[in-house]
Amino acid sequence: MEQIVVGMADCRVGDAPGQVLATFALGSCIGLAVYDPQAAVGGLLHFMLPDSAIDPAHGKDNPYRYADTGIPLLLDHVQRRGANRRRLIVSAAGAAQMLDQGGVFEIGRRNYQAMRRLLWKAGLLLHAEAVGGARSRTVRLEIASGRLWLNESGEQRELLPAAPRKGGSDGLPRADSR
Repeated sequence: MEQIVVGMADCRVGDAPGQVLATFALGSCIGLAVYDPQAAVGGLLHFMLPDSAIDPAHGKDNPYRYADTGIPLLLDHVQRRGANRRRLIVSAAGAAQMLDQGGVFEIGRRNYQAMRRLLWKAGLLLHAEAVGGARSRTVRLEIASGRLWLNESGEQRELLPAAPRKGGSDGLPRADSR
């Protein structure tokens, strides 16, 4: 298997059965995975911040750093490889509150809200997620099967679509509501 590492503020697409897209150390960042099972095309974006308006020049230099510029590019890249937007299975991990225990900046929550808003505008639903809490996460997307593997706190499991659950007042599902 060929592991393709998706770094921080990076995006990769795979379309070969032996490929695995992987991103590590998702704290307040979000790893957004999309997969078209019919075309066997998947993409993984590791974005850090919700909105490029805070630094437009930086957003232009590295659009994958921000949700508002990276998510449209991720969708464009997978569609160019044959994916159909209507068939996409969309999953996300991250949005933790890692270094901001006092909740001053709430980057994880803001990232999550921006992602949900952008997906809604694109007509996409989030099928599975592992977000919130205070743990770092790693995800791996297998291109052959579309399976998304989540590693958090040393435990690995497949991230599967979940039944609807109640969120907290901040809009994030509770990490302990799995």
